[in-house]
Amino acid sequence: MPSLLLDTTDLKLLQLLQDNSSLTTKELAQILHLTSTPVHERIKRLEREGIIRKYVALLDHTKLNKTLIVFCNIKLRQHDLEIGKKFVTEITALEEVTEVYNVAGEYDFMIKVIVTDMPAYQQFIMYKLGTIANIGSTQSVFVLGQIKNSTSIPLQ
Repeated sequence: MPSLLLDTTDLKLLQLLQDNSSLTTKELAQILHLTSTPVHERIKRLEREGIIRKYVALLDHTKLNKTLIVFCNIKLRQHDLEIGKKFVTEITALEEVTEVYNVAGEYDFMIKVIVTDMPAYQQFIMYKLGTIANIGSTQSVFVLGQIKNSTSIPLQ
């Protein structure tokens, strides 16, 4: 798929929306020194082209008593298309799993899990992750402190 041509105004608009997606079209137009109509049309085009996928509210997990973040590396016992699809369907259905990556190296997948505490993670491992077929081994990496957490994609 060829990359889409984005001009400097598109990139500025995307950065503004990454920083604060609740800005109105009128506010964005003022910042970009444009009128509302071309800004609205640009946003709609970026949405249509799939560059803007959706708008979300980012929550503070610590204020929701979800203080333990764990990266869990998973190695599958067998590798074929159907087994992989089944694993992906099951792992993405777990509410504690916030991110899933298919990775190269010693492990096949890396997942990010957010729970309240260590006993909750133990319950997750035993009663949820442990019920998924074809997991050969796992390795848990516990986050001691978050240094940087950004959802912004570098646009330079």
